[in-house]
Amino acid sequence: MSAYLITIEVALQDSALALESVIQAELQKRGEPFQWAVTDVDCQRQIVSIDALLWLKPELI
Repeated sequence: MSAYLITIEVALQDSALALESVIQAELQKRGEPFQWAVTDVDCQRQIVSIDALLWLKPELI
């Protein structure tokens, strides 16, 4: 496995728990999350940007 820094965007959710679930699910599609942080919230577009350090699955590299 290799570690990579990625940025993703997800839709803003109604609660923090729902947002965390959406973020975790989206990151799991790409690899094994090691660390992540919300880096921007665009309230007008209802989008949240996340920077994440992932252990990527070999088939996704």
